[in-house]
Amino acid sequence: MALGTAGAASAAPAAEPAAGSIGLRLLDAPVTATDDPRARVYIVDHLAPGTVIERRIQVTSTTDSAADVSLYAAAASIIDGSFQGAEGRTANELSSWTSIDPSVSSVPSGGARTATVTITVPADAPPGEQYAVVWAEMTSDAAASGGITQVSRVGIRLYVSIGPGGAPAADFTVDSLTATRSPEGQPIVLATVHNTGGRALDISGTLTLTDGPGALSAGPFDAVLGTTLAIGDSEPVTIALDDQLPAGPWTATISLRSGLVEHTQQATITFPDAGTAAPVATADTGTRWWAHPATIGAACLLLLLVVLGAVRRRRGSRGPRRSRQPLGELPPRTAH
Repeated sequence: MALGTAGAASAAPAAEPAAGSIGLRLLDAPVTATDDPRARVYIVDHLAPGTVIERRIQVTSTTDSAADVSLYAAAASIIDGSFQGAEGRTANELSSWTSIDPSVSSVPSGGARTATVTITVPADAPPGEQYAVVWAEMTSDAAASGGITQVSRVGIRLYVSIGPGGAPAADFTVDSLTATRSPEGQPIVLATVHNTGGRALDISGTLTLTDGPGALSAGPFDAVLGTTLAIGDSEPVTIALDDQLPAGPWTATISLRSGLVEHTQQATITFPDAGTAAPVATADTGTRWWAHPATIGAACLLLLLVVLGAVRRRRGSRGPRRSRQPLGELPPRTAH
């Protein structure tokens, strides 16, 4: 996970730390979520009240000398489509349930240290999803920095849903596509995404253009990362396109995903000469529902019931079955 600039905070997906910085990554994921790419980067879990879980994290350093790193949890929230860590060590319920051991670690230059994150959910914890960040923080020596103390930190997001039973289902809709241009004239597509499920979502994906002027095609273009949707929220996902694209019309196909949930939608769009065109409603071209293990089981069971029902109906329509003649009653063969 790349370190932000001095005094800044980063809670982006894990990456190799830049030279002269520290990095932080998650080493564990729940067994039930090993196929979920979000659970391999963030601490994503559904916990019943009274539950205790542990996750290992690893701090790495590319500093010139050993780095003293503080590890702690602090509050976070989702605001206007962005997952934001609170200032300093601001606490909320989830961060107060979270501890890191060791809380301070000396990480050698070019080396790594492992720590354990423990989340202890109280027996009376209220239901719902909560957010926090586990931070690794490094403070510079004021004397070596011209009398200015610089604080840099890098973090791992926590998405923890509280309640009995299984985790709430995650889902979303892509309601419309809007063709627009930046002030510099670059074509941009805005996809309006609505979180219809019970978990926060981290949206990523691609857009492809086909059936353009002269049968042109273009893409795929990556969606701008960083759009996080709180439960019930709608936010635009931005896809910046090539400056040389003709205005259209185009058949725009967008595939967006969060974890194991993926939807593919289509709409016909035309880029205006300037400003923003009217939003265009999308049509569903396919949902990756088979990515969910529970759905796979339900679909297989339904298919089995349909097949058994068809077999029974077929047998019933034939009437009584004739018994085969016993082998001993066959007429004897005569040798010639």
